[in-house]
Amino acid sequence: MPKDKKTLKVLLVSTEVNPYSKSGGLGDVAGSLPKALRDMGVDMRVVLPKYQTVPQKYMADTKKVADFTVHLSWRAQDAAIYALDAHGDGDSVYFIENDFYFARDNYYGYGDDFERFAFFTKASVEMLSRIGFKADIVHFNDWHTGLGPTYLRDVYKGFTFYADMKSLFTIHNLHYQGVFGREILWAVGLNDGYFTGGDLEFHGNISYLKAGITHADAVSTVSETYAGEIQTPDYGYGMDGLLRRRAGELGQIYGITNGIDIIANDPENDPHIFVPFNADTPEKKLENKRRLQEDLRLPVTNAPIFSMVTRLVEQKGLDVLSIIMEEFLCMDVQLVILGTGESRYENMFRHFAWRFPDKVSANITFSAHLAQQIYAASDVFMMPSVYEPCGLGQLFAMRYGTIPLVRKTGGLADTVQHFNRETKQGNGIVFEHYVASAMMWAIHQANELYHSPDWERLVKNAMLGEYSWHKAAGEYIDMYNKIKVQR
Repeated sequence: MPKDKKTLKVLLVSTEVNPYSKSGGLGDVAGSLPKALRDMGVDMRVVLPKYQTVPQKYMADTKKVADFTVHLSWRAQDAAIYALDAHGDGDSVYFIENDFYFARDNYYGYGDDFERFAFFTKASVEMLSRIGFKADIVHFNDWHTGLGPTYLRDVYKGFTFYADMKSLFTIHNLHYQGVFGREILWAVGLNDGYFTGGDLEFHGNISYLKAGITHADAVSTVSETYAGEIQTPDYGYGMDGLLRRRAGELGQIYGITNGIDIIANDPENDPHIFVPFNADTPEKKLENKRRLQEDLRLPVTNAPIFSMVTRLVEQKGLDVLSIIMEEFLCMDVQLVILGTGESRYENMFRHFAWRFPDKVSANITFSAHLAQQIYAASDVFMMPSVYEPCGLGQLFAMRYGTIPLVRKTGGLADTVQHFNRETKQGNGIVFEHYVASAMMWAIHQANELYHSPDWERLVKNAMLGEYSWHKAAGEYIDMYNKIKVQR
């Protein structure tokens, strides 16, 4: 893709980018949004840590383009930059190598995460001058990169190369805030003034997420409804006042609902599912269901398969689900679970799989391959979330003709409309209140629809929806351009 001097230039900084690294929705977004933006003419680059788990088949095609030292207080650590031409049109993905920080078994969960991601974020900003990519916007994502706007504003803006660069900070999940003791400020190259002045102070500690919200030139999040919700005490997790102030300064907190990669998630061409199908071949979707039942050792029946592919954490609505499990499993249904998380939820599903072996398949693991098979084979996909910034599972499910059953919150409210049996409009089942009776009502609605002539219409509505990044990418370009020219 040829670039000219007027092309919008953006660097997206993320600790996960699919297919190189992924533990959740952040990786999916950071992997698919840049592709959509490049297709629309943006000179879009992405940078992520070079974890030891990045598949070698990708690293084999990289080349080293820079090598420099990053200073964090007294510690100096080398950063080697490897570039990958991921789309055949020039370098677009960069990996930051440092084995001291990233040659580990997992992405997160270490006592020095505050330092690991401060290093990654600072190296990402410094990388720009080393590779000669003068970005208009540096787009930081979630708390791990929250110090990015601070470094750009207070460390690098004094250099001519960085003088006109603007920063965007996107909140993917406000609940995770990167909170550490004030003493770590010195370790990441900052001083105690960021605590005493209040910029990073949060209930006696410091917050990386607050740094991003406070110091970025603009703030966004991943759905329109969630952008409003996080400005309320119920969903703000202590940041709602700050976010309301930022919304006032900016005129708004930008909310852009995520899309998905519809090429990688195409039921007609997905190599992971049993049988390819489309909206006009429901019998082939039924064959996927039969094959999944066989593989998971469930009886091959016409009972609806309800499924969840999720992190097993409180946010995902598992407390309210636990209340209704007995009543739910007394129905003629099957339940397929895929995911890992808190032991109390893992053990709950193991328990019900033991008690109801003909009805429950508890797959307490993560498998991208099995996830695609579940999306393709299920009848109903459950997301009874306490809150959901955007959610991608419901979009994947609808793409594969599996009907989402969701609570009306965040991105679920923006993407799923309750099916109206009179007008035949709508693409899912929606309930509002986070109570067991409301979820049980939704399950009965789904079961009744499944056994009615309206089910085929509902499945078609879901499959024929627009879930690509096209609309959202256009909104991102508009936002980037607004940020670029603001003072």
